[in-house]
Amino acid sequence: MISTSDFRNGMAIVVDNELYYIIEFQHVKPGKGGAFVRTKLKKLKSGSCVDKTFRAGERFERAELFQRKVEYLYKVENLYYFMDYETYEEINISEEILNDKILYLKENMEVTFLEYQNKVIDVELPIFINLKVVVTEPGMKGNTVSQAMKPATLETGLTVSVPLFVNIDDAIKVDTRSGLYMERV
Repeated sequence: MISTSDFRNGMAIVVDNELYYIIEFQHVKPGKGGAFVRTKLKKLKSGSCVDKTFRAGERFERAELFQRKVEYLYKVENLYYFMDYETYEEINISEEILNDKILYLKENMEVTFLEYQNKVIDVELPIFINLKVVVTEPGMKGNTVSQAMKPATLETGLTVSVPLFVNIDDAIKVDTRSGLYMERV
Protein backbone atom coordinates (compact mmCIF):
# COMPACT_ATOMS: atom_id res chain seq x y z
CA MET A 1 0.00 0.00 0.00
CA ILE A 2 1.20 3.50 -0.80
CA SER A 3 0.09 6.91 0.42
CA THR A 4 -0.65 10.02 -1.63
CA SER A 5 2.73 11.37 -0.47
CA ASP A 6 4.39 8.51 -2.41
CA PHE A 7 2.79 9.46 -5.75
CA ARG A 8 5.18 9.81 -8.71
CA ASN A 9 4.45 10.52 -12.37
CA GLY A 10 4.19 7.25 -14.33
CA MET A 11 3.31 5.18 -11.24
CA ALA A 12 0.48 2.64 -11.59
CA ILE A 13 -2.16 2.45 -8.85
CA VAL A 14 -5.47 0.67 -8.28
CA VAL A 15 -8.46 2.97 -7.61
CA ASP A 16 -11.95 1.43 -7.23
CA ASN A 17 -10.66 -1.88 -8.70
CA GLU A 18 -9.47 -0.09 -11.85
CA LEU A 19 -5.85 0.24 -12.97
CA TYR A 20 -4.57 3.81 -13.54
CA TYR A 21 -1.31 5.54 -14.47
CA ILE A 22 -0.54 8.78 -12.66
CA ILE A 23 0.07 11.34 -15.40
CA GLU A 24 0.50 14.27 -13.02
CA PHE A 25 -0.32 15.17 -9.45
CA GLN A 26 -0.28 18.23 -7.21
CA HIS A 27 -0.35 18.48 -3.41
CA VAL A 28 -2.66 21.33 -2.30
CA LYS A 29 -2.68 22.84 1.21
CA PRO A 30 -5.54 25.33 1.41
CA GLY A 31 -5.67 27.94 4.18
CA LYS A 32 -8.78 26.34 5.63
CA GLY A 33 -9.51 22.61 5.78
CA GLY A 34 -7.34 19.59 5.17
CA ALA A 35 -4.72 19.10 2.49
CA PHE A 36 -5.59 17.14 -0.64
CA VAL A 37 -3.98 15.83 -3.81
CA ARG A 38 -5.24 16.66 -7.31
CA THR A 39 -4.33 14.03 -9.89
CA LYS A 40 -4.69 13.42 -13.59
CA LEU A 41 -4.99 9.67 -14.13
CA LYS A 42 -4.98 7.58 -17.29
CA LYS A 43 -7.15 4.47 -17.24
CA LEU A 44 -5.02 1.61 -18.56
CA LYS A 45 -7.93 -0.37 -20.00
CA SER A 46 -9.50 2.35 -22.15
CA GLY A 47 -6.75 4.98 -22.33
CA SER A 48 -9.13 7.73 -21.19
CA CYS A 49 -7.93 10.41 -18.77
CA VAL A 50 -9.78 11.47 -15.63
CA ASP A 51 -9.17 14.09 -12.96
CA LYS A 52 -9.51 12.82 -9.38
CA THR A 53 -8.97 14.46 -6.01
CA PHE A 54 -7.87 12.49 -2.94
CA ARG A 55 -7.45 13.43 0.72
CA ALA A 56 -3.82 13.74 1.81
CA GLY A 57 -2.61 10.49 3.35
CA GLU A 58 -5.21 8.32 1.60
CA ARG A 59 -3.81 4.86 0.81
CA PHE A 60 -3.89 2.86 -2.42
CA GLU A 61 -2.63 -0.42 -3.74
CA ARG A 62 0.41 0.04 -5.96
CA ALA A 63 0.09 -1.98 -9.13
CA GLU A 64 3.20 -3.99 -9.96
CA LEU A 65 3.47 -3.94 -13.75
CA PHE A 66 5.92 -6.13 -15.62
CA GLN A 67 7.29 -5.60 -19.11
CA ARG A 68 8.12 -8.39 -21.53
CA LYS A 69 9.65 -8.05 -25.01
CA VAL A 70 7.82 -10.06 -27.66
CA GLU A 71 7.72 -10.29 -31.45
CA TYR A 72 4.50 -9.96 -33.46
CA LEU A 73 4.08 -12.99 -35.70
CA TYR A 74 0.70 -13.14 -37.45
CA LYS A 75 -3.08 -12.72 -37.18
CA VAL A 76 -5.80 -15.38 -37.38
CA GLU A 77 -9.37 -14.05 -37.29
CA ASN A 78 -9.58 -11.80 -34.17
CA LEU A 79 -6.45 -13.18 -32.47
CA TYR A 80 -2.96 -11.74 -32.81
CA TYR A 81 -0.01 -14.07 -32.14
CA PHE A 82 3.24 -13.00 -30.49
CA MET A 83 6.42 -14.90 -29.54
CA ASP A 84 8.20 -14.39 -26.22
CA TYR A 85 11.94 -13.85 -26.85
CA GLU A 86 13.02 -15.74 -23.71
CA THR A 87 10.78 -18.83 -23.72
CA TYR A 88 9.85 -18.91 -27.45
CA GLU A 89 6.26 -19.44 -26.30
CA GLU A 90 3.45 -18.26 -28.58
CA ILE A 91 0.97 -15.90 -26.92
CA ASN A 92 -2.31 -14.85 -28.50
CA ILE A 93 -3.98 -11.52 -27.75
CA SER A 94 -7.50 -10.50 -28.68
CA GLU A 95 -8.35 -7.44 -30.75
CA GLU A 96 -10.03 -5.78 -27.73
CA ILE A 97 -6.71 -5.44 -25.86
CA LEU A 98 -4.89 -4.00 -28.88
CA ASN A 99 -7.60 -1.47 -29.87
CA ASP A 100 -6.27 0.93 -32.54
CA LYS A 101 -2.71 -0.40 -32.20
CA ILE A 102 -3.54 -3.10 -34.76
CA LEU A 103 -3.09 -0.43 -37.44
CA TYR A 104 0.61 -0.19 -36.54
CA LEU A 105 1.44 -3.91 -36.23
CA LYS A 106 3.77 -5.32 -38.84
CA GLU A 107 5.00 -8.92 -38.94
CA ASN A 108 8.31 -9.52 -37.10
CA MET A 109 7.94 -6.23 -35.19
CA GLU A 110 9.25 -6.09 -31.62
CA VAL A 111 6.72 -4.79 -29.08
CA THR A 112 6.49 -4.76 -25.28
CA PHE A 113 3.74 -6.44 -23.27
CA LEU A 114 2.63 -4.67 -20.09
CA GLU A 115 1.43 -7.34 -17.64
CA TYR A 116 -0.50 -7.08 -14.39
CA GLN A 117 -1.20 -10.21 -12.29
CA ASN A 118 0.11 -12.41 -15.15
CA LYS A 119 -2.36 -10.94 -17.67
CA VAL A 120 -1.45 -8.75 -20.65
CA ILE A 121 -3.21 -5.42 -20.15
CA ASP A 122 -1.48 -3.29 -22.77
CA VAL A 123 0.93 -3.48 -25.70
CA GLU A 124 3.56 -0.77 -26.10
CA LEU A 125 4.68 -0.08 -29.66
CA PRO A 126 7.99 1.41 -30.78
CA ILE A 127 7.73 5.21 -31.00
CA PHE A 128 8.50 5.31 -34.73
CA ILE A 129 7.83 2.66 -37.37
CA ASN A 130 8.52 2.51 -41.10
CA LEU A 131 5.56 1.59 -43.29
CA LYS A 132 5.10 1.35 -47.06
CA VAL A 133 2.53 3.49 -48.89
CA VAL A 134 0.09 1.29 -50.87
CA VAL A 135 -2.56 3.81 -52.00
CA THR A 136 -2.20 7.56 -52.67
CA GLU A 137 -2.53 10.07 -55.48
CA PRO A 138 0.52 10.34 -57.73
CA GLY A 139 3.21 12.71 -56.53
CA MET A 140 4.33 15.77 -58.44
CA LYS A 141 7.89 16.84 -59.00
CA GLY A 142 8.86 20.04 -57.22
CA ASN A 143 6.28 19.78 -54.43
CA THR A 144 8.86 19.53 -51.67
CA VAL A 145 8.44 23.04 -50.31
CA SER A 146 4.67 23.48 -49.94
CA GLN A 147 2.76 22.51 -46.80
CA ALA A 148 -0.06 20.82 -48.77
CA MET A 149 -0.90 17.27 -47.69
CA LYS A 150 -2.79 14.34 -49.23
CA PRO A 151 -4.18 11.12 -47.71
CA ALA A 152 -2.16 7.91 -48.03
CA THR A 153 -3.12 4.36 -47.03
CA LEU A 154 -0.24 2.32 -45.62
CA GLU A 155 0.44 -1.44 -45.74
CA THR A 156 -1.26 -2.04 -42.38
CA GLY A 157 -4.46 -0.20 -43.37
CA LEU A 158 -3.59 3.01 -41.50
CA THR A 159 -4.43 6.25 -43.32
CA VAL A 160 -2.20 9.28 -42.71
CA SER A 161 -1.72 12.69 -44.31
CA VAL A 162 1.53 12.91 -46.26
CA PRO A 163 3.21 15.66 -48.33
CA LEU A 164 2.41 15.82 -52.06
CA PHE A 165 5.80 14.38 -53.11
CA VAL A 166 5.19 10.97 -51.45
CA ASN A 167 4.36 8.20 -53.95
CA ILE A 168 3.08 4.63 -53.89
CA ASP A 169 5.78 2.14 -52.68
CA ASP A 170 7.61 4.88 -50.74
CA ALA A 171 8.52 3.98 -47.17
CA ILE A 172 7.60 6.59 -44.58
CA LYS A 173 8.27 7.00 -40.86
CA VAL A 174 5.12 7.27 -38.70
CA ASP A 175 4.88 8.33 -35.05
CA THR A 176 2.81 5.63 -33.27
CA ARG A 177 1.81 7.99 -30.44
CA SER A 178 0.10 10.54 -32.69
CA GLY A 179 -0.34 8.68 -35.97
CA LEU A 180 1.41 11.48 -37.87
CA TYR A 181 3.79 11.33 -40.84
CA MET A 182 7.35 12.18 -39.82
CA GLU A 183 9.53 11.76 -42.93
CA ARG A 184 10.16 9.71 -46.04
CA VAL A 185 12.66 6.92 -45.49
